[in-house]
Amino acid sequence: MKQEYVEKVRFELAKVIEKNILVIVEGIKDERALKNLGVKRIMVLKGPLFAVVEKFSNEKEIVLLTDLDAEGRKLFSVLKCDAQKFGVKVNESLRKALFKTDIRHIEGLDSYLFGKS
Repeated sequence: MKQEYVEKVRFELAKVIEKNILVIVEGIKDERALKNLGVKRIMVLKGPLFAVVEKFSNEKEIVLLTDLDAEGRKLFSVLKCDAQKFGVKVNESLRKALFKTDIRHIEGLDSYLFGKS
């Protein structure tokens, strides 16, 4: 893995932390990995999607950090569309940086950034 891609992920993650942007993830293991990296505002997808969207509909900006596999991509598309209906900006910078790496599951992000770099 190219070090420049790892550094880009770290850079984008630092911006999310600095701006205190709400990050939406698929599961508890994803939440744990992000907490280990210093992310403070995390929402785990629980319940029907319309209910989740209502919970973050008052945010100005969010990060949808679903897994980068096929199922996660589908979920991302649905949530992004719904978020935009409420005028919520979806920040995709971190997600785009992750696609250039080998990581496909958010739950391993903390060990990836600190274990392999």
